[in-house]
Amino acid sequence: MTESLSGDSPISGGQPTVGLVVVSHSRTLARSAVALAAEMLHGRPLRIEVAAGLDETTFGTDAVAIMQAIEHADGPAGVVVLMDLGSAVLSTELALDLLQDPSIRDRVTLSPAPLIEGLIVAAVAAAGGASRAEVAAEARDALLGKSGHLSPPPGGTTTDASDVGTEEIVGVFSVENPHGLHARPASRLVSEVRALDASVQLRNLTTGGPAVPAGSLSRVATLAALQGHEVEVRAAGPQAQEAVEHLLTLAARRFDETVEGAVEPQASSGATSVSGPLPASPGIAIGPLRRLTAVPVDLDQQPVGEPAAEWRRIVESVAAVRRDIEHVRVVTAREVGAEQASIFDAHLSLLTDTEMLADVKTRTSTGIGAVSAWAGCLAEVEREWASLPDPYLRERAADVHAVGDQVLRALTGEPARRMTSEGVLVVGDLTPAETASLDLALVTGVVLAHGSPSSHAVILARARDIPVVVAAGAEVLSVPEGATILLDGSTGELHIDPSPELLQKYQKRAEDAAGQRARQLALSEQPAVSRDGTPVAVAANLGSVADARAALAAGADGAGLVRTEFLFLDRSAAPDVDEQQAEYGAIAAAMDGRPITLRTLDVGGDKPLAYLPMPQEANPFLGQRGIRLSLAHRDLLRDQMVAICHTARDHPISIMIPMVSTPGEMIEARQVLSEAAGPDGLPDGLRIGTMIEVPSAALKIEAFLPYVDFVSIGTNDLTQYALAAERGNGAVAALSDALDPGVLQLIDHVCRAAAGRIDVAVCGEAASDELAIPVLVGLGVRELSVSPPAVPRVKAAVRELNVERCAALARDALTLAGADEVRKHVLTMLSEAPR
Repeated sequence: MTESLSGDSPISGGQPTVGLVVVSHSRTLARSAVALAAEMLHGRPLRIEVAAGLDETTFGTDAVAIMQAIEHADGPAGVVVLMDLGSAVLSTELALDLLQDPSIRDRVTLSPAPLIEGLIVAAVAAAGGASRAEVAAEARDALLGKSGHLSPPPGGTTTDASDVGTEEIVGVFSVENPHGLHARPASRLVSEVRALDASVQLRNLTTGGPAVPAGSLSRVATLAALQGHEVEVRAAGPQAQEAVEHLLTLAARRFDETVEGAVEPQASSGATSVSGPLPASPGIAIGPLRRLTAVPVDLDQQPVGEPAAEWRRIVESVAAVRRDIEHVRVVTAREVGAEQASIFDAHLSLLTDTEMLADVKTRTSTGIGAVSAWAGCLAEVEREWASLPDPYLRERAADVHAVGDQVLRALTGEPARRMTSEGVLVVGDLTPAETASLDLALVTGVVLAHGSPSSHAVILARARDIPVVVAAGAEVLSVPEGATILLDGSTGELHIDPSPELLQKYQKRAEDAAGQRARQLALSEQPAVSRDGTPVAVAANLGSVADARAALAAGADGAGLVRTEFLFLDRSAAPDVDEQQAEYGAIAAAMDGRPITLRTLDVGGDKPLAYLPMPQEANPFLGQRGIRLSLAHRDLLRDQMVAICHTARDHPISIMIPMVSTPGEMIEARQVLSEAAGPDGLPDGLRIGTMIEVPSAALKIEAFLPYVDFVSIGTNDLTQYALAAERGNGAVAALSDALDPGVLQLIDHVCRAAAGRIDVAVCGEAASDELAIPVLVGLGVRELSVSPPAVPRVKAAVRELNVERCAALARDALTLAGADEVRKHVLTMLSEAPR
């Protein structure tokens, strides 16, 4: 994150002033330091940019955020950067390499001054018009006043300034950890050393090996320090004494590794299911068990640019992977535990290993491409670790391989895992990117050991018409490849090596289902009207022009949700107005005059943008996402609304605002829309609506009605918020059911308030659930927006309904105890319905 915290003007008395950048591991510390410095300026303007922390509570530094802070603070007088400790210096040096304008780099001075005292005097000097060299000198000398005050009295012993920090301090500790100085205790040691102003060397006295720098995890690992080995610590510098004492104390505490933690835990691929398997995406799949396999990166086919450009690619990829690992670490700590989350510390230490990165940079400077330079360096480190004498320490070479592979794939864009032969995919869990890249010619169905029916990956699978069963349990991962798998994604049934009789039964079911789909598709162009004459629009959820073509072919009445974030993800800069207008127009044209609803950008901590710094949040679903994020970046929102307004002058368009919690957010969004529309005003026929995803918004729907023409209920998020059950967490997957009466009461409240005033749609996964459709229609929902393949099936389901009976069913459902009872009640009604 980067932010300006001390005035917006870089000008003082008409002359350019030096800009300041504060780099700290702690956002709270940085803000407090800037506030203290601002008190000394007495209202004089000065640009001070902050790049601190990975989020409000997570310590760390980010080279990309520092680069952006330097760019914001830059001016004719240049920039002075003050840093707190350890990896802040490395991150800042990497940030300089990221700067695309070399002239900015020439105007930057990195100050070794203490952060607090240095910032205060630097701010005063800069605001007074001092030059960059003068500001840096003032910051460097910031401790003179304090040291003079605390110096010995006359006649006491004095120390020549030239002798300060030159004396070496030596100590020895014995390794007490059962598995020696392996990845986690080593990464703890390295991180502690990096936080001190001292040069520290370690040597294994027991083996007699050479000394290695204590700030490099790749070198510390080569000590091969086992339990009982004696390790010498040799330190020099201002904090040499503290460094030795601290490491000896830390070693006596086994580097804070618990007894249980002495056995390296395996990284969990997800939470254990408590009630699986669960149905997730309808359809029957039969085939041999297949797994995802990693496809090696082709090192010989990568283009090579200028050395500076290749090094920049490495820095950007390392920063991206580091952010990903930090995010996974936060989530793991929350959902599994701090001890298990600490397995990622070694990975993070490797990504900030100065010696290793220096080696990579040296390779690129000789003309070697980024991919080959990174792969070559990491291969050498991995070989060193793999050759260690202790088998347990040798296994930690896997950490090097894992980190190296992540960065390689970030450099090349290659997916980490891929399905290579036809069958049923069995895997712990899938990312949305992996799901989107599944080859439909190979995958007949998917079984997830973990996961939830409402996770993003499963939603994508449903949209691609892939049968899925989730929460099948960890034991399914031990089934050998090639075993016959039979699954029914509609019921959650899962069979391994089924009998010939069972296979024949399900093959007949699959044939019958295929025939039914063909009949439904033949009638899909006809409107969905219930038996008693009530029309229900069946629209499609889209994420591309290809989706729009599929929706039209499936008979969709329109597009109830266009996820515009498909334009913003997986790129280095936001799309401009012209590109957005072209894409929105192409989708509208593909829908051949049928109405489409464009949802404004819905991203956040769970769906981050590389070019939009976002905080790493402990729970991104409750953080800055949807309209909250868009209003914080109004230029981005305004550009999108300009493109939507242009498109709406030629096509039937509605605009929908996501993640709205208060009427004030809706009012602000409408203000931005009015600005975007320009002097011609809003296009004729442009409808403005909001998603109802937050329970509080559902409960106070009356307050929203003056500002909207329609609402669309996003049952996925509404369900997880109402039931406190994260939709991607397999351990609570069974709770996350939109037919829970608590969720239905929220929908009922919205429908009653909106009746006769505005339209109510549902665009969540419940809209395609054949047991939910009668309840939703009975509550008053008159538009269902589903994935394109589901349109014919949902239309057919609506045609079988009697709305009066559905209304009675819905009233009963509101009084039941749980989702299971509601589903049983619906099944009873459907079985008694006239055919």
